[in-house]
Amino acid sequence: MISFIKKYRAFGLAAIIVAAITLYLEHLDFIRIPKDEPLETVVIFGFWWIVTGFALYNLKYLKNKKTVLIKIGFLSFIAFLTFGTDNYFNIPNNPIVIFLIVVFWLGLLYLVFPNFFKKYSVLIVLVYGLILCYFFYLRLDENYTALYHHRVLNLLMFPIPIIFFIWLYEQWKWFKTLKSEKTKAELDLLKTQVNPHFLFNSLNNLYSLTVNQSPEAPDVVLKLSDMLRYTIYEGKNDRVLLSEEIQYLKNYIALHEIRHKKNVTIQFTHNIVPDDKVAPLLFIILLENAFKHGIEKLTNDAYAIIKLNSDKNQIYFSIENNYEAPAESNHKGIGIENLKRRLLLIYPDAHQLIINQMPSVYKVELTIRK
Repeated sequence: MISFIKKYRAFGLAAIIVAAITLYLEHLDFIRIPKDEPLETVVIFGFWWIVTGFALYNLKYLKNKKTVLIKIGFLSFIAFLTFGTDNYFNIPNNPIVIFLIVVFWLGLLYLVFPNFFKKYSVLIVLVYGLILCYFFYLRLDENYTALYHHRVLNLLMFPIPIIFFIWLYEQWKWFKTLKSEKTKAELDLLKTQVNPHFLFNSLNNLYSLTVNQSPEAPDVVLKLSDMLRYTIYEGKNDRVLLSEEIQYLKNYIALHEIRHKKNVTIQFTHNIVPDDKVAPLLFIILLENAFKHGIEKLTNDAYAIIKLNSDKNQIYFSIENNYEAPAESNHKGIGIENLKRRLLLIYPDAHQLIINQMPSVYKVELTIRK
């Protein structure tokens, strides 16, 4: 409770300032508080309290405090001048008072929403300029009545909700853009986490072959080059052909088959719809895990069974491999968490990732709905 009061003490100070100034000006007969209309009094006082509180609360976050204080002082001067002119001359529907009210409203709009006001300043000033011209035209008429008065007041109030909804729309658009840019930045970061991991594993494979002076080393270099090209140039796209992703996985499997001379069974079956597309570099994470935690650690009878199918409704990928389960096994690692995060960003509410970890068999199923 104490922290809450301390955080928003600016609004308490604003209430004291507004009340003191209001009572002092009424004491000087500069303004009149409509005691017979309590609702109007509450609205006016509440308005000034919110504006003053907002200004004091945000003042500590602003760099150019002096400029803001000058603007607040100018608005206060306009407000007091409006009240004073209305009370002193006591002229019904005083054109000077109406003009000052418009100036005050536009100044308040500029103070609270400066960027929005600058963007639509020409339109806002033009609308209120036409309303004032219409008011002065009616006011010069000798038959000016209360009917005209209410018509002008309605015209003065009419743009306010429109401006408010335009501002809400601008905020919504800004929020959507910000969210989209944040999502894109996160995806880019996650992709960079995938690429170094793959490169590290592939270079390890190549290193083993060159140490043993294997004649297969040149073929590994070519396949690695092709995979890096795909990772760099296709990996930056939002979607790639599913057939290209399959070829990428085949190259990865081929690299490991060249390296491993032990008894390894790798089955990769696929049946897809032509021209199907998918987000790049999703399945490679699961394939890397199967090799890293299964095939590379098992000495005999290691296997990996991979399936990739698609139809008009979904894309289905599954991979099953055996592994040796140590006392403390954490087969998921950073790769699975990376994949989960990417799926949430790219396919929200359109994917299902099922991980089934048994004592010696690990299976992952990923379904992406189109």
